[in-house]
Amino acid sequence: MAISLVAIASGFGMLYAMTTGKRLSALTGLFLATTALTRLTGSGFPFEKFLPSHAIGIISLLLLAAAGYALYARKLVGTWRLIYVMTAVMSLYLNVFVLVVQSFLKIPVLKPLAPHQTEPPFAISQLVVLAAFIALGTLAAKRFRV
Repeated sequence: MAISLVAIASGFGMLYAMTTGKRLSALTGLFLATTALTRLTGSGFPFEKFLPSHAIGIISLLLLAAAGYALYARKLVGTWRLIYVMTAVMSLYLNVFVLVVQSFLKIPVLKPLAPHQTEPPFAISQLVVLAAFIALGTLAAKRFRV
């Protein structure tokens, strides 16, 4: 859990830097590493059946691989800058998506509002998070430069 929170905090720092046109290499490295660790350690191995959380983990790892490749191998040249921004922001979104899910499962005040996570408070929360990430991702794509 602590690794996830570090990943989310460093991810928001990275996203803030992107939206202001800056690059914070150490914070970005911390985000990529802690998000990968979160996904690798949170997969629940061994598992008895494939769950939505496993799908999110796989998607997140693929996004992280693309972001790392764009950043470290391709040096953000040309379209790799946009690929990096998009994949890094989507990885952060998935972290926050899972945070919202876990919050509704484990926080006593939220749990009764959406016990099955199909109720309006849960859906509205996830829609607000998604809309915020679309807006911030668009801003980051426009402002982030190498």
